[in-house]
Amino acid sequence: MPPKVFIAKPVPQAVRDYVGKSCDYEMWNEQRPISRSELLDRISDIEGLMVTSLISRIDEELLAKAPKLRIISNISVGYDNFDLEVMKKRQVLGTNTPGVLSNTVADLALGLMLCSARRLSELDRFVKEGQWNSQISEAEFGYDVHHQTLGIIGMGSIGLEVARRAKNGFKMNILYFNRNRNNSAEEELDARYCDLPELLAQSDFVIVLAPLTKETKHLIGSNEFSLMKTSAIFFNISRGGTVDEEALISALRERKIAGAALDVFSHEPINKDNPLLQFPNVITVPHIGSATMTCRNEMAMLAAKNLVAGLKGENPPNLVKELL
Repeated sequence: MPPKVFIAKPVPQAVRDYVGKSCDYEMWNEQRPISRSELLDRISDIEGLMVTSLISRIDEELLAKAPKLRIISNISVGYDNFDLEVMKKRQVLGTNTPGVLSNTVADLALGLMLCSARRLSELDRFVKEGQWNSQISEAEFGYDVHHQTLGIIGMGSIGLEVARRAKNGFKMNILYFNRNRNNSAEEELDARYCDLPELLAQSDFVIVLAPLTKETKHLIGSNEFSLMKTSAIFFNISRGGTVDEEALISALRERKIAGAALDVFSHEPINKDNPLLQFPNVITVPHIGSATMTCRNEMAMLAAKNLVAGLKGENPPNLVKELL
């Protein structure tokens, strides 16, 4: 009999057809996200699970509910939802979808950079609220992007695409901090590797693109914000947990930085009373880094290929490195 699979979110017909050639699958058809309790009710006899990293934690409780489970295929580049030690113990494979979303997320990064630097969201409201009564004053001026210094924290595939757009499109100077040197960024874009304090002190724009791990949790906190220029703008499009959100709020209140643009938050969806929603110089978007139809469809197909390969006993193309 073909292995049983549960797909925990709606995916395109082409993806279902691909999975259906090798597996007996069921899919969550509702547009609202599946709840954890609903997910646990569906997995008792499955061998493969396709899920997004934002839907559910893959932990002892979930794996105990799915004793036949052999592979979990995340439809995302992040996999901070994986309890890697438990998965190792139970010999459950885990995969993700790196690379396929790099260009789409990089596009968002540059969009947020332009929007925040030139204060487009603020000035859109300024016009719509009838405040444009004469020539705008210096109080409404923004910042240049071209020829400024961009500091990238996490120079992986997304960071490299952001750097390419910044260097080739806006002639920006590129600094980066990463676990390892990125020779491609240095040779192609004249990017300069430096430690985190130097990057923070010299950058006009600081963007976090690091994965969420034990080492990167609250990587950016009060001390880091105090090192930044008061004219700097901060961006996070990685994971909310990489930043101490209370420290960010304090930095904004005390005007230690000029503004921020955020695609991720410590709690998602963001609480309605979160102070970040009250700052006019903070752009907030709802975790949309990969949210284009083309990109999401490609991610789902790659996740399907990872899933099917693992169930066939082959090495999945994107097995996460900690489970190799």
